[in-house]
Amino acid sequence: MFEWKPDYSIKIQSIDAQHKVLFGLASELNAAMAKGQGSAALTSVLDRLVSYTVAHFSSEEVLMAKYRYPRLAEHKAEHEALTKKVKQIREALSKGQAVLTIDVMDFLQNWLAKHIKHSDMQYAEYINARAAA
Repeated sequence: MFEWKPDYSIKIQSIDAQHKVLFGLASELNAAMAKGQGSAALTSVLDRLVSYTVAHFSSEEVLMAKYRYPRLAEHKAEHEALTKKVKQIREALSKGQAVLTIDVMDFLQNWLAKHIKHSDMQYAEYINARAAA
């Protein structure tokens, strides 16, 4: 489900490496859910995913600011929306109010793939053009 594919590459090595880590963490979360691991184990993996995602988003935003990417605010809003949703899922899970389901995993996978292939590709094209100039 969470498998890095070459067409996800945005041709910025540091960001591609971070995206690969995100796919790995999401895959680990999916595997833990599929094995029926308990709430504590799932929360632990989800915490690592959230922490890494926040750090990754920050890296992207610093890079976009450096190159004065004109859609930074819009891109940052996408990051904030996902972070908020995943933190809500994590909070509900830790309180026993929710469980991780295939629907949650599908949402994460679809969001990650769509975000990289659309939003990240847009800023990467902008930055790569300026970095090459």
